[in-house]
Amino acid sequence: MVKKIIFSILIFFVSLNANIYESNCVSCHKKLPVTIDKYFYRYLLKYSSESNVKNAMLEYMKSPTKDKTIMPEAFILRFGIKKPSNLSNKQLKEALDIYWNEYKVFGKLK
Repeated sequence: MVKKIIFSILIFFVSLNANIYESNCVSCHKKLPVTIDKYFYRYLLKYSSESNVKNAMLEYMKSPTKDKTIMPEAFILRFGIKKPSNLSNKQLKEALDIYWNEYKVFGKLK
């Protein structure tokens, strides 16, 4: 019983250190053959600006449809459309901020 309590406390503190992006986005995307940065580059090519990319991703995650996806038909046929996110708008925006800062190319090119 004591071991279970200690384990639960340990898991709780580990989850506090994990950010919303790592614990909710990366964990699922690791299971797909397309790395998570490839989605970012597809969105960036289509939507160009930070605000447009984030808005498009937010809308897709809240209500995913075939019309909103940036993935090719073959990918959708193989893996389907994701389920709507259970995260709040605030949590989604926080995850998108982390994601943007992780993969943005602006200011990184020399």
